Amino acid sequence: MPAGHAWHTAAMSVRVDPAEVEFTAIRAQGAGGQNVNKVSNAVHLRFAIHGSSLPEAVRARLLALSDQRITTEGVVVIKAQTSRSLEQNKAEALERLQTLVDSVATLPKARKPTKPTFGSKQRRLEGKATRSQVKQLRGNVRHLD
Repeated sequence: MPAGHAWHTAAMSVRVDPAEVEFTAIRAQGAGGQNVNKVSNAVHLRFAIHGSSLPEAVRARLLALSDQRITTEGVVVIKAQTSRSLEQNKAEALERLQTLVDSVATLPKARKPTKPTFGSKQRRLEGKATRSQVKQLRGNVRHLD
């Protein structure tokens, strides 16, 4: 993409501050082994939208999302447990949060109302006339005596 697009550069400039994110180490689900009960390698990431340094417009669009990861109090909760490493799970959770913020950072494209073309109006009216004619011909047959 060329650098001249304002929306593209605006989307890239919105970064989540890692200091505003709270991590909690939890035990991962699934099969483990002898070490499974001793090691906490899954991560819960909590990010309070209201108290964040994100721009107001981005915060409003983030709160308006109907995403199950966003609580009614406006806190984003992301669980990461794909890796066996706690640090990799933290990095993955931060990346998923950034992806969520990036998805609302770009302004939605404004819809331009359009009118049907003359040709499409004509085709619609011709179709209606044809159907009307077919339905009229279904009536009783009148004899001309």
